[in-house]
Amino acid sequence: MAKKAKILMLVEGAKTDVKLMQHLLNVYGINESHQIVSYNTNIYELYNRMFRDGQQDSCDLLQILKEKEKDGEKKKIFDDRYSDILLIFDLDPQDPQFSPEHILEMLRYFSESTDQGKLYLNYPMVEAFYHMKAIPDEMYNSYAATMRELKNGSYKTRVRNENRNKDYRKFAIDCDECNIVIWQNIKKGLWMTGVAEDTQNILPESESILNVQLAKIKCDDSVSVLCTCVYYIAEYNPNLLTDGT
Repeated sequence: MAKKAKILMLVEGAKTDVKLMQHLLNVYGINESHQIVSYNTNIYELYNRMFRDGQQDSCDLLQILKEKEKDGEKKKIFDDRYSDILLIFDLDPQDPQFSPEHILEMLRYFSESTDQGKLYLNYPMVEAFYHMKAIPDEMYNSYAATMRELKNGSYKTRVRNENRNKDYRKFAIDCDECNIVIWQNIKKGLWMTGVAEDTQNILPESESILNVQLAKIKCDDSVSVLCTCVYYIAEYNPNLLTDGT
């Protein structure tokens, strides 16, 4: 992945998603090369815009984003040239439009940042980053969100209550703590997909994670808590991370 080129980072929400990615980019000193833009809707709406006519091979993501954007100044963002495009979205399995087939199609289509773009799915949503009672959290691998709490909207409240600071703004402030949180998510992803946690220089495989999560939703009506957008830091430059666990 290009280190000094201009990189577009498309995130789902305008608040939590933007703040988290800004925080991570600032902590690791790579914020100047990234342009963060909020899509302000979910992955399923993007799917409908891109694949509604079954013509995904001819889709231009930047053009679709430009057509959706009402702010004239923000439209200009999508006229720029980018070396990489990243998409940070939530699985949101409680959404009425949720479809295992569609989300798999999206993940396979957005598989390369220098081509169509690369999709990072957070499970069940971006708040997974903050779902830690301590840093490190020895119980993190066991955390899961039930479909019931996702449908009734109580998962975010649970995260806030179980967050070690009871406040997102005070969570994982410095680089050492961010390292630990990122490594816990990497190792949980490896554990979920049956790869040894001590495997060197290997990140969890995105489609394997999604398949495990889809099976879990089908079998026990829940999804394992996992924040995969943090994997981007390791992909951008593995030397940015030290194993603080």
